[in-house]
Amino acid sequence: MADALILARALADPQSLTLDTDWVGLITTARAELLLGTLAYRLDGLPLPEDVALLLADARAAAENGRRAALWEAEMARRALAPLDCPVLLLKGTAFVAAGLTAGRGRSIGDLDILVPRGSLDAVEAALLAAGWEWVKPDPYDDAYYRRWMHELPPLIHRERDRMIDVHHTILPPTARITPDAAALIADAQPLGNALSVPSPNDMLVHAAAHLLADGDLAGALRNLWDIHCLIEDHGIDGLAARARHHGLSREVDRALRLVRRLFGTPVPEMPARWADVLYLRRVLARDDWGRPIRPFTRLAFYIRSHWLRMPPAMLARHLWTKWRRA
Repeated sequence: MADALILARALADPQSLTLDTDWVGLITTARAELLLGTLAYRLDGLPLPEDVALLLADARAAAENGRRAALWEAEMARRALAPLDCPVLLLKGTAFVAAGLTAGRGRSIGDLDILVPRGSLDAVEAALLAAGWEWVKPDPYDDAYYRRWMHELPPLIHRERDRMIDVHHTILPPTARITPDAAALIADAQPLGNALSVPSPNDMLVHAAAHLLADGDLAGALRNLWDIHCLIEDHGIDGLAARARHHGLSREVDRALRLVRRLFGTPVPEMPARWADVLYLRRVLARDDWGRPIRPFTRLAFYIRSHWLRMPPAMLARHLWTKWRRA
C-alpha cells in the first residue's frame, strides 16, 4: 500500500516529478498533512498539468492569506501585552513567517503560540482577557489540569476574530521527564524590532524536536520534520548539539536529524541508525494515497507513548481514570 513517502519525495526534490505523477495521491496526502501550501510553493514555476497548476495557485493564495492573518494576530497580542513590558516570544509557524524563514513559505498556521516568563502568566492572562480573548475549556478539571500540570495556560479564543492563542511558559509539560531551560530560551531570543521576539535558530530546532518527539503522538509529524529540514537549510546546525544537551533534549534532536536526513536528504552528518527509527518513519508516513490514516496499531502505540512521556505512571492512571469517569 502507498504511503506519504510520495509527498516527502516531492518536497525534497520537486524537479523529480513528472507529468504522469499520481497527482491525486500527492495532493490529497499534502492536504491531509497540512502541507498543500508548502507543496504549492515548492512546485511553483515547474511544468504541471493545467488543473494541478490552478489548484496549487489557489493553495498559494490561501497560504498567503494565512500568513497575513497569523502576523495580524501576533500584532493584536503584542498590543494587548505591551503595557506589561514582559518578553513575548512567538513560536512555531507564526515565528517562522515573522522571521522570514523558509519554513514559513506556504506553511499552514493554526493557533498563535507565544512564550512568556512563568512569573508573568497571571498578568498576561488578565491582559488577554481584557482585550477580548475568552477561555475555551469550561470544564473545571481541564482548566485545573492545564494550570497545574501543563506547559501552557488553558487555550484562549478571541470572541470576535475566532482565533486561538496558546500561552506557553516552557516547551514541555512540567510532568514530563525532561525539563528544558525556559529562561535560556527567553534570554537568547532574537528580537523582531517590534517588542516581539523569536527563539534563537538552535532553540527553534530544539523546540521543534521536542514538540515532535517528546510531546505528542507524531500526528502531523511530516510537517514538523519539514520545518526542521528548512530551519537547518536556513541556519545550519553549528552549536546545536551543545544547545540540545543544555535543554536535556539530545536524544530527540539526534533522532530528528536522522529522520530528516532519511526523508529529505537534509545536509547533516550521518549518525548511526537506531532500530526504532524505522517505527518512527512508519508512523510519520502513515497515510494512504487518498490521504486517509493507515497503520492503526502503529498510531495507537505512539498515542499511548505520548501519554507515557507526559506523565509518571501513577499520575497518568489517575488522569485517565478521571477523564473516563467524566466522559
